[in-house]
Amino acid sequence: MTDTDRSYATAARPGAGWGWILAYGVFSALLGLAAFVFPVPATFAATLVIGAFFIATGIVSIGAGLFGKGHEGRGYAIGFGIVSLVIGLVMAFEPATGAISITLLVAAWLILRGVLEIGLGTRMRRRRGWMIGLGVLNILLAVFVLATLPWSAMTLPGYILGLSFLFGGVISIASALDHKKGASAFSM
Repeated sequence: MTDTDRSYATAARPGAGWGWILAYGVFSALLGLAAFVFPVPATFAATLVIGAFFIATGIVSIGAGLFGKGHEGRGYAIGFGIVSLVIGLVMAFEPATGAISITLLVAAWLILRGVLEIGLGTRMRRRRGWMIGLGVLNILLAVFVLATLPWSAMTLPGYILGLSFLFGGVISIASALDHKKGASAFSM
């Protein structure tokens, strides 16, 4: 048996594992739909997960600062760790406050993006109106988010999470069905 024969024999057959990809896609799409139906619990869940990451990052950073002898960034590591730990604890024990913080960051991002898109649009030769319109739309979305606080803070992260899971699930389902027919999983 040659090396080519061995590598061909050990390669996965076309369509192998398509059921797992399909199951993941269905589960992801259902989670996305659930986040749309129940946006407030989805927002709290997202806030708790993000809070847990901040807590873990804070603990590890503080540990690196305290026990990582001989490096010049020890003070930074401890300071960064304390800030991360405090933010994580707030998000874990006051998820509504964490959700408001996340929503304010999304609004700030939309405003900044809108301003940059308008600036770019004024310099474009083609599709100028489209880019300026996109910038205006993003600024209007930010105004809407800010005008509807605190309701938007309790639902927006859940809706964003829902969109991500729903579209990821649909793409995985389509990929699984293609893979079942012999295409490579997630092929272009």
